[in-house]
Amino acid sequence: MAVYVVMEPPGRSEKADVTFVRDGFAWLGFLAAPLWLAWHRLWVEAALAFVVMAILSMLGEKLGLAWAGSLLSLLVSLYIGLEGQALRIAALRRRGWHERGVVAADRLYDAETRDALEAEAKAEEQATMQRIVPDAALARPPQTGIALGLTHTPGKP
Repeated sequence: MAVYVVMEPPGRSEKADVTFVRDGFAWLGFLAAPLWLAWHRLWVEAALAFVVMAILSMLGEKLGLAWAGSLLSLLVSLYIGLEGQALRIAALRRRGWHERGVVAADRLYDAETRDALEAEAKAEEQATMQRIVPDAALARPPQTGIALGLTHTPGKP
């Protein structure tokens, strides 16, 4: 069962446009790291991954160790595959989004359904709670005088 992080945009509205980010390994992020990052609008991360992979490949060619450059580029792709979803969540947080919750489900559709049902139940729960306000007439009168010890009687010096 997969875990989805529910991200909510800044500024709450009645019908919020939430984003579900699947927490787990991103296979497309592993296979085509810079393209996957660019697809998810992580421009700086995509450019950085492309530059690092290119530098590692050129360094391996320059030293005559092409397999080492390819292996190091594979490590960058592995990092993007493992941490790509966390990079997406961090980018959303930088844009002002906040985490509303976590939903466990097999598919995205099931996660959306569970989240909608939980939000509906929470709204009903908040609507039925009655606010209790104390009556001001029953409040204690302010105490006057100096109190020393435990035997102070209000109104008597």
